[in-house]
Amino acid sequence: SERAFLTHQDRLVKELALAGIASMEEANRYLRKTYMPAFNDEFMEPAAEEGSAFIPLLNGDIDEILCEQYDRTVRRDNCIAFEGLTIQIPPDKYRVSYFKTTVRVHRYPDSSLAIFHGTRKLAAYHPNGTIMTPRKEKAA
Repeated sequence: SERAFLTHQDRLVKELALAGIASMEEANRYLRKTYMPAFNDEFMEPAAEEGSAFIPLLNGDIDEILCEQYDRTVRRDNCIAFEGLTIQIPPDKYRVSYFKTTVRVHRYPDSSLAIFHGTRKLAAYHPNGTIMTPRKEKAA
């Protein structure tokens, strides 16, 4: 995609100058009516198959796919530092082994956070670093 952007940046500036275009409105009109159709005619390749190449997400959590992930080292007090916050890992039977361990912080699209050790989620947090109260599972 970077190569395509460089092509557009180089080519479009020259074409706008040649056409004597000086305003944003004229440039947008030129893009829609002239530049994009000519560029597509020259470089577009037909799809190998008809239909969409996208497939539905099955058995996946889109928030886990789209989250930002950061590695942090657990301090002696079982806390991690994350962007100005000090986040406490809650007590559990494994916590004593977290000191000097690397954990992964997930920041989700809604800015909430979670701490993972391997594939195990240790806790979930509000954007301000306070722990979220775990939801109780409904009885079946």
